[in-house]
Amino acid sequence: MYRFIVAVCSKRQFGRWEASCDEGTWEGKAAMNDRFFEMKKEKQDRIMNAALKAFAMYGYRHASTDNIVRDAVISKGLLFHYFESKLGLYTFVYEYSVRYILLEFDSEITGSGNDIFEITKQVQKAYMHAMRSYPYMIQFLERSRYENVKEAILSIENLKNTLENTIEKIWERADHTNLPSGVDGEMLRTMFDYTYKGLMSERFHDASFQPEMLYKDMVA
Repeated sequence: MYRFIVAVCSKRQFGRWEASCDEGTWEGKAAMNDRFFEMKKEKQDRIMNAALKAFAMYGYRHASTDNIVRDAVISKGLLFHYFESKLGLYTFVYEYSVRYILLEFDSEITGSGNDIFEITKQVQKAYMHAMRSYPYMIQFLERSRYENVKEAILSIENLKNTLENTIEKIWERADHTNLPSGVDGEMLRTMFDYTYKGLMSERFHDASFQPEMLYKDMVA
């Protein structure tokens, strides 16, 4: 275990963004891997998408590194050169995903206004942008909430809390007073959440998934 600075809090280039905030540190087992970022972006994305798909569909225990290297078109030796172990890969992918979605939140969520429907649009737009590059990222983050392998749970615990706290802060500013009488704001948010997950699952299963179409379905 060692300390590392979170990229979104250290004004460091990450993908196409540069973000900054007050510096902070997290305890973690797998800091962002500098060797990984030395690869060509196309190869990085192949590995990320292959790992996201496997972990999103099967969870940590049943995700196969054989399938990951096949989909990423790399050797297993190269995979473990960068990540050392399946747990190292899982932790890296989770950290990468959290940083990525936090930067999307920072870009899409204005921080002004408290209309629950507008906040929903902003959150869904952030998810849409993330899934343009990484279609399984949101499914992976959702699946990880229910992970049951102890070592995997412990490896992402602090990052998971950070993401969940950020999401809660976004929704805390939602004003429920303007809703029609008898409409519960928290229940409405839950309904939005279940609708989004259901639509996303449906689109993936019928092979018609397009982030833009999912966004339109949600905000129509």
